[in-house]
Amino acid sequence: MDRSKPLSDFFTAIEKDGRIGTTHISVYTALLKYRLDKGFANPIQVFGRDIMSIAKISWPNTFYRCINDLSDYGYIRYVPSFNRKEGSRVYFPDMNSD
Repeated sequence: MDRSKPLSDFFTAIEKDGRIGTTHISVYTALLKYRLDKGFANPIQVFGRDIMSIAKISWPNTFYRCINDLSDYGYIRYVPSFNRKEGSRVYFPDMNSD
């Protein structure tokens, strides 16, 4: 699998989606970077502070709004854990099943 395909598919999908802003893009690319670092696993188990650091986001409310938006809009599936010791799960759907 071409590892750049998920990012390319994401940009194609958001091209005409006015709901997506730069912070959403930052969070999504940070999630992809984290996924790549974890061996391209699906799902990945994440802690918000780790993704916030990669995405250069300092406000937790901004991060959680964006990750929930991405999930609500169907770009990812975010399953929060509500447990400080266990990361939340993020699933990446196959956006383009050619």
